[in-house]
Amino acid sequence: MQDKPATAPRKAEQERRATTLDDRLEQNLAAARRYRGTIAFFKSHRRLLSSNEHRVDAGAALRRAEHRLAELTKTIRALRTTIHERDARQRAAMSPKAAICDVFGRYCRQAVAVAWCESRLTTTAQNGQYLGLFQMGSSERRLFGHGPAATDQAEAAHEYFVQSGRDWSPWGCKPGYAT
Repeated sequence: MQDKPATAPRKAEQERRATTLDDRLEQNLAAARRYRGTIAFFKSHRRLLSSNEHRVDAGAALRRAEHRLAELTKTIRALRTTIHERDARQRAAMSPKAAICDVFGRYCRQAVAVAWCESRLTTTAQNGQYLGLFQMGSSERRLFGHGPAATDQAEAAHEYFVQSGRDWSPWGCKPGYAT
């Protein structure tokens, strides 16, 4: 019976330590960089692939690196999709205030004050054509977007805020510019 390579216990230990999706993604990205480096090495040292002395080992190493990189690329794509979905779920579940602060950053207090005045931080608030946290009109929603989640509405309002020169002139409610 043939023993497993010496790298198997080390790999198992690394996988045990990589408990989060983000850690697993980082480890896979690092491994992909190493395999890309191996492939680049052999592409720039073609003579190893054609020499009688090194051809077998060099060819096997190159094929192994290309195969492993292809596997890692699929894994990385799947991890990124899973992380994106997880982040989207977390952002969709945020309270209106948390979503506003997450999107507006240093303008958090001002944005929360405007949204409180406009909608009492209610994503379903409606006043004629004006909807949501920031009571954006139909033309603004068409330009900047809108959605049912507080994050969607905060992102649309932030884009409008940025496009208007980072002031609150488009809104009837003003924050009082408290910092």
